[in-house]
Amino acid sequence: MELEYKFARPDEGLVLSDGACVAGYASLFGAPDQGGDVVEPGAYGAGLARLARAGERVRMLWQHDPREVIGVWDEVREDARGLFVKGRILTGVARGREAVALVEAGAIDGLSIGYRTLRATRDGKGLRRLAELELREVSLVTFPMLTGARVGAKAGHDPGAAFRLLSGALHEARALLRREDDEGERA
Repeated sequence: MELEYKFARPDEGLVLSDGACVAGYASLFGAPDQGGDVVEPGAYGAGLARLARAGERVRMLWQHDPREVIGVWDEVREDARGLFVKGRILTGVARGREAVALVEAGAIDGLSIGYRTLRATRDGKGLRRLAELELREVSLVTFPMLTGARVGAKAGHDPGAAFRLLSGALHEARALLRREDDEGERA
């Protein structure tokens, strides 16, 4: 089974506090992403339980690169909105220091999940409904797939916020146009 990636820009954003502590939603339930996938509530539960029983944890990576572990997720859980994560970027690691600086500056504003699909169905609208996933990692990324909202640093004025909001809207519009083109070709 091939590892898949799903990118998210959570509604609350990725909050950076106490220097390197981060928290936010890595996945939102019921929201179609640019690839036409919708994560269903409960999709992570069984996989997270299996990881806990095995004494393993979801990894915090930089841009999905398994050679670039930048921190630890201390909390990974489902709630009514989606997959909530809370952890620490390790500033004792060079890439961790870079990640903190980039998140603080607003240059990096996305979260992305790396997972395997265990159970999914297609609905009548062409969406793939992901019912059970095996979550392996949550990465900080440049280009998120789910453009629900922007991710930013907690403190201070963010001069890039308007640009990121516009960029997210353009990515979402492009995905919708692609989906309409694909549906038109099938008809």
